Amino acid sequence: MTAHDDATGTNGREAYLGRVFDIRDRHVLVTGAASGLGQAIAEAMVDAGAVVTLVDRDADPLRELADRLAGRSGTVEHALCDVADASAVRATVEAATARFGGLDVAFVNAGIAGAPRTDDESRRLERVQLDDWERVIGVNLTGALNTMRAAAAVMRPRRSGRIVVTASTAGLRADPMVGYPYVASKAAIVNVVRQAALDLAPDQIRVNAIAPGPFRTNIGGKRPRSAEAEATWARTIPLGRMADPEEIKGLALLLASPASSFMTGAVFPVDGGALALSHTI
Repeated sequence: MTAHDDATGTNGREAYLGRVFDIRDRHVLVTGAASGLGQAIAEAMVDAGAVVTLVDRDADPLRELADRLAGRSGTVEHALCDVADASAVRATVEAATARFGGLDVAFVNAGIAGAPRTDDESRRLERVQLDDWERVIGVNLTGALNTMRAAAAVMRPRRSGRIVVTASTAGLRADPMVGYPYVASKAAIVNVVRQAALDLAPDQIRVNAIAPGPFRTNIGGKRPRSAEAEATWARTIPLGRMADPEEIKGLALLLASPASSFMTGAVFPVDGGALALSHTI
């Protein structure tokens, strides 16, 4: 093999991929990190060598995740915080930023589904409970705004950073499988992402959203979905199945890395083709 072959072969390819997807030693903050998609995102960041601050309001699973990720390629710290509390979010982001000398990436992921839906009647407009509405909006929309504001405040002076928000395909179309509060919060946050992208672009801060379709997480409750419920979801997806949290990792790494340097204001569905199907009906 010649030197040219070696440079353009395996070694050259690995060097190129390593460069464009390199997040080693970057400070990444992940909210809602203790479970579901947040946990998968946190794992991807740590395994890629980042310095990761795990944020969640549930102390025990947060500590367990931090312990499990310790000793991998990256560095792990954790902080207890409810994203619905603006002052707590600001203090958490400022403390993490001070500890690691800046904030490179913020995954604004914390979210809840609202009250469990046990029958079709519970999805009727007349049955929307205002306390449930306020709780979901408080976490999914106001909590996301709190986190985005805190991240922007520490990123803007450095004229650098990435903010990645977990939206949902339920925010891009009507979805009879979820409740009104969740749909409203996710639809609103999609436009907040676009607005923030315009605002922060002059400071070279990229703002994008991931819009997951049905994933196998426990966002709707502590227990996993039944086989019947999963089959119902699967029938709405062209690929014929729900996704595993692992399948969010590639896009998360892309949006955290230099590979996404010209991407901002975008919403990236990860839904097995569900949105494409809805546009053909």
